[in-house]
Amino acid sequence: QVQLVESGGGLVQPGGSLTLSCEASGTIYSVVAMGWYRQAPEKERELVATVTSGGSTNYADAVKGRFTISKDYIPNTVYLQMNSLKPEDTAVYYCNARGYEANMTPFDSWGQGTQVTVSS
Repeated sequence: QVQLVESGGGLVQPGGSLTLSCEASGTIYSVVAMGWYRQAPEKERELVATVTSGGSTNYADAVKGRFTISKDYIPNTVYLQMNSLKPEDTAVYYCNARGYEANMTPFDSWGQGTQVTVSS
């Protein structure tokens, strides 16, 4: 089983910055992609950014140009650098990872979420 642990959330003023991190642990053979999703109050969960093992990235239009996703391979860790934060970025941010466990079983795992609040 693959587990994800997020960190780095908190309270920040508009225009400020935060960096989230998420480390995957378990019997991992390979990670195909990792990403960040968020869910604001009364809203559906939405994609924020993803990065594949090949380095391809994808960003939601709302964050493009402000957020940057990156990753390390050992250990498998994904980061989300968030700049120029806006109140509408307030949400619980969830880490996601997809890949294969050591026994070649596919996995699709989620973290518990970390709260990001942008407010003056």
